Amino acid sequence: MNIVMVSGGVRSGKSAYAERLVRERSAAAPAKVLYVATGLRYDGEMDARVDKHRARRPAEWDTLESASELSATAYEGYEIVLVDTLSGWIANRLMAVPEERCRNEETTENVLLRIDGYIEELTASRLSEAIIVTDEVGWGGVAMSPLGRWFQDVVGEANQRLAARADEAVVVVSGLPWRLKG
Repeated sequence: MNIVMVSGGVRSGKSAYAERLVRERSAAAPAKVLYVATGLRYDGEMDARVDKHRARRPAEWDTLESASELSATAYEGYEIVLVDTLSGWIANRLMAVPEERCRNEETTENVLLRIDGYIEELTASRLSEAIIVTDEVGWGGVAMSPLGRWFQDVVGEANQRLAARADEAVVVVSGLPWRLKG
């Protein structure tokens, strides 16, 4: 089982790079591909982003829309899974927390433990490869709101945990991939 982490800033080209990686790797040996989409449609701009991502995907890839749960058991029968994005999944989890519990340590730890468990599920699965896209939150300024800072903290820690366990790690900047690991 090979885990590939693809990170980068917003609009860096990380999703397109991850999709290209899946195309290349599945072309060498035909593989059944599952695209796990974590984005939520909550306004016209997000609708356009989701539609753009859908239009780029090959018709033969299956799609699982999973905004609130990540589970490797749902990937049974696939050789390659592309998760776009781990940071989106985290955002969905944090946005569901009532404002008075924002930055709650127990919630933070639960999200991070769930990510650890998910990585364990992936490594124990029958997948040949999991490519996980996530936002790089360490290059921007500190967020202006408590929720934004909490998001940065949780995603930053989750990314470090994922990178430590990944076989490959790539950061995409201005559409150009930089291999960090593997």
